[in-house]
Amino acid sequence: MQLSVTGAAAEYGYSRRQLHRLLALYREGGLDALEPRSRRPRTNPAATPPVIRERVIALRTWLTANGSDAGPVTIRWHLEQEGLNPPAAATISRILQQAGLITPEPRKRPRSSYVRFQAAQPNETWQSDVTHWRLADGADVEVLNWLDDHSRYLLGCVGRQAVSGDDVVSVFLELVDEHGAPASTLTDNGRIYTARFGGGRNAFEYLLPILGVRQKNGSPGHPQTQGKIERFHQTQKRWLAARPAAASLPDLQRQLNEFREHYNEHRPHRALDRNTPGHAYRATPKAVPAAERAQQHYRIRYDRLDSTGAMTLRRAGRMHHLATGRTNARKRVLALADDHQVLITDLETGEILSTHLIEPDKGYWRNQNKEPGRWPSSQK
Repeated sequence: MQLSVTGAAAEYGYSRRQLHRLLALYREGGLDALEPRSRRPRTNPAATPPVIRERVIALRTWLTANGSDAGPVTIRWHLEQEGLNPPAAATISRILQQAGLITPEPRKRPRSSYVRFQAAQPNETWQSDVTHWRLADGADVEVLNWLDDHSRYLLGCVGRQAVSGDDVVSVFLELVDEHGAPASTLTDNGRIYTARFGGGRNAFEYLLPILGVRQKNGSPGHPQTQGKIERFHQTQKRWLAARPAAASLPDLQRQLNEFREHYNEHRPHRALDRNTPGHAYRATPKAVPAAERAQQHYRIRYDRLDSTGAMTLRRAGRMHHLATGRTNARKRVLALADDHQVLITDLETGEILSTHLIEPDKGYWRNQNKEPGRWPSSQK
């Protein structure tokens, strides 16, 4: 039985207007035309432009291949540097997910749950640690890193066959010459940093009090204390792994120097409000050691005495000879010079081996120390 529009509307609970609309659709396209249609607008003025989407995907690919951070926040920073109008980090994340460039990971502990310490000024605390790396032939080598706690500025990174206590002292002194002495250092309890668990002190522990630098060591078995530099090692290794393996230590050092420039000056850091470590290190006045001895001007020389127990020191373009006695032959020493005298200290024991008055017109400066093993009264 064929019903009229009015009868069908009454029978099936439709309005006459709705039935007339359905009949019109049926006449135009048959049963397929009666399927529900999407209400989504055909155009969206707020949609991310195709050129931005393409650049997001290109940056993700390039940063990943370069061994750099390639998260949505970092990609947004790079878009800003290129003068583009970047979408929100969440939008960038959706673009990467749609492109199949994000691998889901297990849920992590929220960042807000961490208690994080950060030094208030550059040079307030320097962190140091050693990490391992392999050369192209599989040889295991070590990399010594020094990181400023406040800014994450990479002060120095050097490759060695095996990092020694001498390397720690010599590299530290080079960084002090370049950046000034820090107020404190923070390291683990490795023998190159401290010998306190062996009942003594090492060269680094003798040097720091001379400079007025406070030494801090993490609790044994608690690497979270040095969390910044532990996390930094991941960034450094990811960058190195994206390049051909170094064939030798000099090759590795060239890569480390390149990485230092990239990390300090061209890589935004999440913890620094997307500023680079170099910007953060230079933006705030530096802290200085607080001890009285550090307020004096010193020149420091880290050296080894010759077979006669002597060393040389250049001052104002002239070489001067300083003798401590043959019993001190081949000892590792620190020579600490101010405007008036030079103290030569045994790095193994901390003993003052000799004191020399600065006499610019003489080539040989005699040992003035009358009481070996004690600081002269002017230095107490």
